[in-house]
Amino acid sequence: MDWASLKDEYDTNGFVVIRGFLPPDELKKLKDNLDRYVREVVPTLPDGDAFYEDKSRPETLKQMNRIQQDPFFAQYLKHPLWTAAAENLLGESAWVHGAEWFNKPPSTQHPTPPHQDNYYFCLEPPQVLTMWLALDDVDEENGCLRYIEGSHLEGIRPHNRTKTLGFSQGVSDYSDLDRARETPVPAKPGDVLIHHGNTIHRANANQSTTRHRRSFGMVFQGVSAVRNEAAFERYTASSKSQHQELGLKT
Repeated sequence: MDWASLKDEYDTNGFVVIRGFLPPDELKKLKDNLDRYVREVVPTLPDGDAFYEDKSRPETLKQMNRIQQDPFFAQYLKHPLWTAAAENLLGESAWVHGAEWFNKPPSTQHPTPPHQDNYYFCLEPPQVLTMWLALDDVDEENGCLRYIEGSHLEGIRPHNRTKTLGFSQGVSDYSDLDRARETPVPAKPGDVLIHHGNTIHRANANQSTTRHRRSFGMVFQGVSAVRNEAAFERYTASSKSQHQELGLKT
């Protein structure tokens, strides 16, 4: 990897894409274990660890949190390739928050609201990044990520409550001018998209009637970052209230 060039791109644009980040054999092993987790573990989880578009339809599973509770994924957090990418882009030692799985099932008309991950994390300085690995072919039809280049340099925007499970807060003043700045990023299985915690991003609904849009993600925090506890308490209270309003047991 040409980490110097990738870091320059990350620092300038607020995101980078590494094509073929995971080789086919490693990608297969990861996907096999995710399928096992969905099949064997998800039915035992509380609502807060597995979100559905419609819980009566298991095929609409859309997000899994804290999957590092499974032994395979607890070990996977230590994968040297992921850690090397995070530390080279952050420019310092980093530790991983945990692992998540995301999906946009076919014909589920729910977009991901525009947001900044660090609004949830509340870290100062914002030395935090998200690594988002495509597990399916991802394009504009099934809801690829859309970034605003350079938005990580513009600070945290105002956020308000949303009705989207897993993304309880969204940028409240998102405008047509913001949409005009978006860069859609298609991806192939094994490609990884890495974005700064302050980079604004969103995704359209999955318009496909047959294709899922699955991904695996990990968040890395640089050692210099410290959580603003007051801001984090406000966020977690709002998130908990949203879950209660939607009838979830967490």
